[in-house]
Amino acid sequence: MPNVKLNNGVLMPQEGFGVYQVPDYEQCKQAVKDALSVGYRAIDTAQGYQNEDAVGDAIAESDVDRKDIFITTKVWISNFGYEKTLETVNESLKKLKTDYLDLVLIHQPVADYYSAYRALEKLYNDGKIRAIGVSNMDPAKYVDFIMNNEVKPAVNQVETHVFNQQKTLRKYMNENDTQIESWAPFAEGKNNLFSNEVLNSIGEKYAKSAAQVALKFLAQSGVVIIPKSTHVERMKENIDIWDFELTEDEMNKISDLDLNKSLFLDHSNPETIKWLNQLKL
Repeated sequence: MPNVKLNNGVLMPQEGFGVYQVPDYEQCKQAVKDALSVGYRAIDTAQGYQNEDAVGDAIAESDVDRKDIFITTKVWISNFGYEKTLETVNESLKKLKTDYLDLVLIHQPVADYYSAYRALEKLYNDGKIRAIGVSNMDPAKYVDFIMNNEVKPAVNQVETHVFNQQKTLRKYMNENDTQIESWAPFAEGKNNLFSNEVLNSIGEKYAKSAAQVALKFLAQSGVVIIPKSTHVERMKENIDIWDFELTEDEMNKISDLDLNKSLFLDHSNPETIKWLNQLKL
């Protein structure tokens, strides 16, 4: 599994395992143990997913050393604010059964997220977090954010898939050495991704599925990916993308699939911001 080097020198696996929408304790715990057993070495969770305890127990019970696992969590909106963020990240440490975290992100750029990030900066400087970053930041908010904080975000985790490739955002992130990380790398199957003619045609050449080609496109573009599945065979398929390379022509054909818009949440829409601010754990 290749690594990417974050802007502070920390190495992060380019492919990890996500546990979004797996709130059931036993199911999540088993999924993480299965993911580790087939070769994943990065696990992405969040306070808002309400499964940090299952992730922590799975890691504690696995045969993989903690030092070999890259753990990411995210601070939820209702836990923003300097003191509350300090408190809840410490709670996350306890649930995840670890004395440090590899990466902690601000989950949504709403409410008092500047104070929350100040708390992450302190935890970073204290050595409790190896890298800090943000999530769901569009280009304008991202540029403002890096100009007004001491520690540049190491990562911005955003909706990124073949239909929303984040080309404008990536221009500014590249200028400031922030790593892009994809959530929903399969677009949750929207726009018939798994039956897409371009992806399947390219996949036939390499004996790969449309899903594998979609992941490879992102990875070959420098994106960190965190596909999710609760099925071992699909986990194996999702990680089996490192034995082939797409040609420049194939990359261009997939690049042309970009619709340059969200298929999920438009963070420039005031109604989205109102809805997010009302969500509680």
